[in-house]
Amino acid sequence: MIPLSILDLAVVTEGSTAKEAIQNSRTLAQQADTMGYNRFWMAEHHNMENIASSATSLLLGHIADATKNIRVGSGGIMLPNHSPLIIAEQFGTLATIYPGRVDLGLGRAPGTDPLTANAIRPDRMQQVQEFPESVQQIQKYLSKDNSSSKVRAFPGEGTEVPIWILGSSTDSAFLAAELGLPYVFASHFAPHQLMPALKIYRERFKPSAQLDQPYFMPCVNVIMADTDEEAQFLSTSMLQMFLGVVTGDRSPMKAPVDSMDGIWNDHTKYAVTQMLACSFIGSAETVHDQMQHFIQETEANELMVSTYIFDHSQRIKSYQLLYDMMAAVPS
Repeated sequence: MIPLSILDLAVVTEGSTAKEAIQNSRTLAQQADTMGYNRFWMAEHHNMENIASSATSLLLGHIADATKNIRVGSGGIMLPNHSPLIIAEQFGTLATIYPGRVDLGLGRAPGTDPLTANAIRPDRMQQVQEFPESVQQIQKYLSKDNSSSKVRAFPGEGTEVPIWILGSSTDSAFLAAELGLPYVFASHFAPHQLMPALKIYRERFKPSAQLDQPYFMPCVNVIMADTDEEAQFLSTSMLQMFLGVVTGDRSPMKAPVDSMDGIWNDHTKYAVTQMLACSFIGSAETVHDQMQHFIQETEANELMVSTYIFDHSQRIKSYQLLYDMMAAVPS
């Protein structure tokens, strides 16, 4: 079966706390490890009341400590917010404690609003322009070939932590191809440039020391339940969450509702629907064919899944249903 991985944001639900969200992420990672998922990644976001994954590298250590086999990584670290050396040290430390299990996904978006981005790093736009060079600098810090440099990452040097390029546009595809790195596309919220970016990446890919041929992992939303009706009901929490993205409401994720009528209007409904075009919602019977078509169309090497469900037990169940469904598909 195609490898399956998880993207988690430590989403805070209405009536819960950030501590509970982090504990739920840890529990989910443990369950995913047992199920057979390949990776468990967390993403950097800031100034969002509904997301508790701002200190991403700290949370990844918390996750790695609770699991045994599953790879842990960033999906991603927003590199212009940080010094390349500090990120190399942080992920080099993780790789030293948990060897062979750490991934470093790098993106150039702020992961927040403009005001907060400026508070994080006033010279951020300059750092955005230097993103390709910063990626290569981290590669150097994590390489054993950096031993003669005057600036070195301890721990980190020689760990060769695998680096991934994250993107939601064609710009990232050019970079991933030029550097010969694996590529992750954020089709779970920005699906429209998926196929053009994928075409660029595959056609322009240059082999590197890390990777000899293209490796592509799109991220999609999946919500599964025993019946289509139940899955559609559960999905209304995700719809309300993405409505908040459209309207600027970052309050904790709301409980599911019987109908979105009266919650969104035609304009916001259209915006949310466009963002969630790469979403698979329903029972195994419904999701199966849609998922297979998507995998065949993209020729994905691996699939990363994000599941936004209000009830934690239902979220774990959705991931189990997905894994069982995919495991039953003839190779």
